[in-house]
Amino acid sequence: MIQYEDFAKVEMRVGKIIQVGDFPKARKPAYQLTIDFGEYGLKHSSAQIKEVYKKEELLNRLVIAVTNFPPKQIANFISEVLVLGVNNEKGQVVLLHPDKEVPLGERVY
Repeated sequence: MIQYEDFAKVEMRVGKIIQVGDFPKARKPAYQLTIDFGEYGLKHSSAQIKEVYKKEELLNRLVIAVTNFPPKQIANFISEVLVLGVNNEKGQVVLLHPDKEVPLGERVY
């Protein structure tokens, strides 16, 4: 079991996907995402969601991401945030997102 203080260290924020690009150098099918976190700026992420989502489905979609992990190099790309999702019955990642509009950069609790 963890304490609330441990959970509070994980900074999760709401962002909006503003750009989606192919990521041919990724080992598994993935996109390169640019996400707007409002006052926290634009961040990049690699997301293995190509099997579930088309590029046009992702544009302007709200997502939740962990924003305080250190950047991680994936092939020739630096991923700055971890977009959160859950596996569906096929083991493919489905994105987590707010079901109403909320301000970009808002913290998730």
